[in-house]
Amino acid sequence: MTDGRALLDRLGDRLAGLRGRLTPDAGMDKITWFRVGGPAEVLFQPADEEDLAAFLRAVPDDIPVTVVGIGSNLLVRDGGIAGFVVRLSARGFGTAEQVGERQIRAGAATPDKRLAAVALEAGLGGFHFYHGIPGGVGGALRMNAGANGVETRERVVEVRALDRRGELHVLANADMGYAYRHAAAPADLIFTAALFEGEPAEREQIRRDMDAVQQHRETVQPIREKTGGSTFKNPPGHSAWKVIDEAGCRGLMIGGAQMSPMHCNFMINTGTATGYDLEYLGETVRARVLEHSAVRLEWEIRRIGAFRPGHAIDPFLGLML
Repeated sequence: MTDGRALLDRLGDRLAGLRGRLTPDAGMDKITWFRVGGPAEVLFQPADEEDLAAFLRAVPDDIPVTVVGIGSNLLVRDGGIAGFVVRLSARGFGTAEQVGERQIRAGAATPDKRLAAVALEAGLGGFHFYHGIPGGVGGALRMNAGANGVETRERVVEVRALDRRGELHVLANADMGYAYRHAAAPADLIFTAALFEGEPAEREQIRRDMDAVQQHRETVQPIREKTGGSTFKNPPGHSAWKVIDEAGCRGLMIGGAQMSPMHCNFMINTGTATGYDLEYLGETVRARVLEHSAVRLEWEIRRIGAFRPGHAIDPFLGLML
């Protein structure tokens, strides 16, 4: 169990002067779209980039700092998260605006749909795919989010980030080390904003592209359920949903967790699932797919935090240790 007040007492005056919000023992189930997970020892929501830098300089290296975004692609385990969890606020990191003729600058807490909307207003093409991604800019930068044949790496010019010591870095596109659903930028960097570039396009065509993205989502994805989006990455040469379906896992349930009957690469919380149910289900699906087709599925959903005692999961086997 976490003890956030003890952690805040331990640091005492080191955190004095911070303008953001510090919340001890914060319920992560209120943040994640799955609506599951144990508490964060302390949740910090910085006021702006300067406030975040001051926080990082104040926190000793032996105390973990975990960064989360909107919570759409996140599974928090039931034992909670030790140390600090940083969540960038919309007020300090959620703006997006056109810069020059072809560029948009957006804070890391900007919803992807908002980035698409600003691009529409600016008459810039190439951002329509963000209309269908239920996440934020920070997560899109970290995982090279993509859809409809377009990826984040195709739009990024540069990224602002703070390291664990609170020092600012500006990374060019090449510095991000992008690959499929992956960025090779150091894991301790906290992205705060990015500059994107598009191509001039007719607003009517952009709107049609965005409408097509939305129609596709509503038709084939369980967007009104408690879900985290695509559970697994597409393996080389395969579609994740197809190998899951072929392994007989469409609609599979463990506890309150289910592989969606509508789109079997989406896990859903039917109402009573725990973090353990969801991860156990995911590892069971991985084991069945490996046995059936020799394909090793990799998680796309980010899993963080500690298991409750006795509830660790052995990858690929779905067995309680």
